[in-house]
Amino acid sequence: MSTVGYTLDMQVKHSQHVPHIRKVDVRAGDRLFVKTCNSIYSIRITEDGGCVVTGGWFDRKGLSPMKTKITGCTWGGSSIKIDVAAACGLCLEFGNRLVTTSIQRIFVLPAGTEN
Repeated sequence: MSTVGYTLDMQVKHSQHVPHIRKVDVRAGDRLFVKTCNSIYSIRITEDGGCVVTGGWFDRKGLSPMKTKITGCTWGGSSIKIDVAAACGLCLEFGNRLVTTSIQRIFVLPAGTEN
């Protein structure tokens, strides 16, 4: 077994085959529920393309709900996929520079379906 890590090209190719939500596929009012290794986040997409986040780190720091944006998803380093809102196996990065632990599950509740 090799101890050499994956190249960026290999990571990008692999990321296309994991469950993911692209930013262009979410609309204002949609709510994403993202379960990471350590937390659960509720992310409501706003009209301006930003989001309002509750859960996880934001709750622990007493900052919920917080208006921010989704910067993209990373593999835990400085390489980021800016077109992805959430992807299983990757870490979510918010506009306040918070990087979550790796995402385990994603659920999308489309706008207008909440009671």
